[in-house]
Amino acid sequence: MFPLGYLPVGRCPAIGTAANFCTVLGIASAGRASTLLETVNYISGMLSGMCPIVVCVPRIEDAAGIADRADVELLIGPHGLTRQRNTILRAVSGKADLLIFLDDDFIPMSNFVTRMQDIFLRQPDVVIATGDVIADGILGKGLSMSEAMEVIGDSENRAERVTEVYNAYGCNMAVRLSTVSQHNILFDEELPLYAWLEDVDFSRSMARYGKSVHVGGACGVHLGARSGRQPGVRLGYSQVANPAYLRKKGTMATSRAIMQIVRNLIANIGGFCLGDGSVDRRGRLRGNLIALGDLLQGRASPSRIMEFATSPTQKFTAASIAENRKEQL
Repeated sequence: MFPLGYLPVGRCPAIGTAANFCTVLGIASAGRASTLLETVNYISGMLSGMCPIVVCVPRIEDAAGIADRADVELLIGPHGLTRQRNTILRAVSGKADLLIFLDDDFIPMSNFVTRMQDIFLRQPDVVIATGDVIADGILGKGLSMSEAMEVIGDSENRAERVTEVYNAYGCNMAVRLSTVSQHNILFDEELPLYAWLEDVDFSRSMARYGKSVHVGGACGVHLGARSGRQPGVRLGYSQVANPAYLRKKGTMATSRAIMQIVRNLIANIGGFCLGDGSVDRRGRLRGNLIALGDLLQGRASPSRIMEFATSPTQKFTAASIAENRKEQL
C-alpha cells in the first residue's frame, strides 16, 4: 500500500494539459478476491505506473494478494457499493482531476484511460463519461480473461465517437472530480448492498452541471464473473423500490421508472412460469410483489432489503455487483 500523497504530482496543478492531468482508477469490490487480483494485475501492467489504482473492500480478506503492493492504494470501507465508492471519492478529493470507476471484472483496452483523459481535457463541459462494453459476460455464462483478451485484440482500432447519454454504466464510469467537490455529489447510500441503479442516480446528479457522454472507442470487456450467494427477493424488491425512490428524488424520469418496473415484472413473471432456472425468478417475483405492496402503503424504501435475511434454504448463484445493476430482464 502507499499513502495517497503518492498520487502523481501530489496535488495536481491546474487542469490544462495531459502532463498535469491527474487520473486515478477506483475499484470497489467485495467477496471476489481472486477476480479482483486478476483484474488489478492486468490493469497495473497496462498502466505501467501512468496513474494509481485505489481499491476499496469491506474486509482485508477481500483484497488477498494486493494488500502489500506498492502500486495499489487499499482502503477498507463499509460494505455496500455506494459506501465503498464514496470512500474512494473522499480519499482522492483534492488530489486528482479524473476518477475512473471500474468494476472488479471490467477489463479495459490499453488506450481506455488515455481516451477518457483526452475527452475530459478537450471538453471541459463533460462531467461524466462511460465507454464501450464490447463484450458482456453477464449476458451468458461469463467470460474468461483469455476470452476478453481475444475480444480486445480484435477491437484495437475502433474510432472515437462522443455522444450524449442519459447515464453512465457503472462498470466503467469516468468522473470529473472538480464537479464532485464543488457540488458535494456522492453516491446515495440509501441504496444498499449492490445498489441497483446507483449509476443512473449518480449520473443524473452530475448531469445537472455538465454533459454525460458515451465515448465510443474507449472500450473494455465485462467478464461477468459470478461469485457469492444472494437471495433473489432482495434484488426483486430493489427492481421496484429503487426506480420509485429515484423518481421521487428526481434523478429518474417517471416514464423510465415505470418502464423499469414493468419490464422487470414481466420478465420475472414470464421466467417463473417458464421455469427459468438461470436466475432466482421466484425470489425476484416475490420481492417485486412485496415492493409493490409497500408502494401502495407508502412505505417502500430501498433500504428495506436489509430486513430480508439470507436463508440457508434460499441460496442462488449470484451475479456480480455489475450484473445485478445492469440485468433488468
